[in-house]
Amino acid sequence: MMKEILIVLGSPNSPSGELSDIAKSRLDYCEELYEKGKLILCTGGWGTHFNTSNYSHASYAKKYLLRKDVSEEDFLEFALSSNTVDDAVKIKSILSNFKNTTLTIITSDYHLDRVKLIFNEILAEYKMKFIGVKSNLTKEKYALLIQHEKKAISSILENGLYY
Repeated sequence: MMKEILIVLGSPNSPSGELSDIAKSRLDYCEELYEKGKLILCTGGWGTHFNTSNYSHASYAKKYLLRKDVSEEDFLEFALSSNTVDDAVKIKSILSNFKNTTLTIITSDYHLDRVKLIFNEILAEYKMKFIGVKSNLTKEKYALLIQHEKKAISSILENGLYY
């Protein structure tokens, strides 16, 4: 019997722990896919670009999902990562005890190509499904994020992944 693990990649929260709209859109999608018995792994520790609060981003994500009636026992330990490559590396060590799993990786639409590139290398032995949740950003913000992603992807393609 295959066990599905829903993996929600971290994204920004405020210094006081308020989740960004991007974070909420990913978590809401996770909640839509969730049913009792599916496992959830939240990622995100700290980083100047996404979380400078006292608590990990993943802890805010879990709190958000618990308020939406996700069962406490369906959460795996957090991947306290600081970037997307770190997400994959920390997820891999958490999943090392799991056999017969399929991973559903939940991120945002603009981030999807880079996530696939990274995760297909680092987590190659897993069966994965990738979901890019629509981000309701302004055209300007979306364009800036796409530009950032393209730069990050070309850097990976030129220099390879370091992990």
